[in-house]
Order: sequence, then C-alpha cells, then structure tokens
Amino acid sequence: MPKTYKIKVLPRSSKNEIVGKMEDGSIKVKLTAAPVGGEANKKLIALLSKEWKIPKSKIKIVKGLRSKNKLIEI
Repeated sequence: MPKTYKIKVLPRSSKNEIVGKMEDGSIKVKLTAAPVGGEANKKLIALLSKEWKIPKSKIKIVKGLRSKNKLIEI
C-alpha cells in the first residue's frame, strides 16, 4: 500500500535539508536547486532517498511537479 506525504519545497536555499513538519502536516524541505527544468524535483527525490534510506525509484511525485506544494508517494 503506497503512502503519501505532502511536501513544501523552498528552492534556491543555502543547503539541502528537511526542515521539519509544518502546522498543516506537510514536510518543509529546503533545496539549493532552482525550480527550472525539473532540477528541484530531482534534488528533492535524491534528498528524500538519502534521508529516508529508500531507493530513488520508490519515490514518485504524484502532484505538484511545477509547484512548491507537492504530493509524493512511496
């Protein structure tokens, strides 16, 4: 059964990091990449893969490919 997470992305930050949970339950993530050509999405998947110790192929952006608010499925 896939599990979904709401993510709030802050592009062009000083470093790549998971900041924590926000009041609405979404996870706040800072990324160094600019939101151009899918670079921020690639960095997001790489960061979550490393932090949560799961393969990149298991992480899928279901909603919000061009938005700061994303829904990912694992």
